[in-house]
Amino acid sequence: MAGNRSSQIQIDSVLPPAAIPGGYLEVRGNGIAGDTCEQPKVSVGGAPGRLIFSSPTRLVVNVPEKASNNEIRIHSGGMDSPPMPFALGRLLVSDLHPVANPAVDRFGDVLTTQSGPRGKKTPISVFKIAGDGSSVTAFLKGIVNPTGLLFRPDGTLLVSSRHDGTIYEVSASGEMEVFAQGMGIATGLAIDGKENIYVGDRTGTVFKISPDRKIFVFATLEPSVAAYHMASSPDGELFVTAPSTSSFDSIFRIDPEGVVKIWRRGFGRPQGIAFDAVGRLYLCASYRGQRGVFRLTGPDEIEQVVAGQGIVGLAFGPDGEMVIATGSSVYRIPKLD
Repeated sequence: MAGNRSSQIQIDSVLPPAAIPGGYLEVRGNGIAGDTCEQPKVSVGGAPGRLIFSSPTRLVVNVPEKASNNEIRIHSGGMDSPPMPFALGRLLVSDLHPVANPAVDRFGDVLTTQSGPRGKKTPISVFKIAGDGSSVTAFLKGIVNPTGLLFRPDGTLLVSSRHDGTIYEVSASGEMEVFAQGMGIATGLAIDGKENIYVGDRTGTVFKISPDRKIFVFATLEPSVAAYHMASSPDGELFVTAPSTSSFDSIFRIDPEGVVKIWRRGFGRPQGIAFDAVGRLYLCASYRGQRGVFRLTGPDEIEQVVAGQGIVGLAFGPDGEMVIATGSSVYRIPKLD
């Protein structure tokens, strides 16, 4: 994209700071539309982006599938802007079927599911992606409709099956045994600081499994059309999303005694939920017309940090990088501020 004059286009900011292909970025600055009736052209990640809206100080652009680097440039009125960086998610794997958070082990390797339609057994249940993205290998077979993934402190993996309500315990070498049964339509998994395990039965129950494997009914919620997604806060409270057909769903907060309260309303199809290393909450959802990953530092403090369509889950790696899953693919995003 060559310009023929010195640049008078200034990009001041790109919001949100990260995106995967299909997401929408808002670019703010000056001189964006130029002095002609011609629409500006935007290069996103080295490929032409589809312009959604433009004005002299703002534009919205779609991140193209062929985006390959971390720069945005604008060409308008015969001028080019200086490049402005953003964080582009790196594709790790596609053609899978995650339905909840991926899981990242202590070495940075990523586990994700091939969940499949209800009741249908897929050839591979869980795949492992090397931390550097160099390989994708079959890790587990034999689990029908694997849904939730969770690493315990000792490195063993728990996998929920929404088909038969079984929770499986899996060693690092892939040896599998039953951890708990009778969990209904088992979807979300979470663990607190005392190593209690929480299992979300999307028909209305959150189970608590103590370290000695005693099972309790911990809380009850309205049923979800899809899944319960859960994460335990540093304070030992359980945060839950339960997507419905509404565009105004809630995040629920459950205290250690099992008391359920609505923490925040207003989300469309809220799904994957996780806390980062410093205790900030992240959510996959749509909010006020935007879709992607949002960071909530309080009930009234929310900002979009990743733009993307169809994001169902997220997890954090050992270096603070974010791994996000759509309904078919898994991406890695460098650590954000």
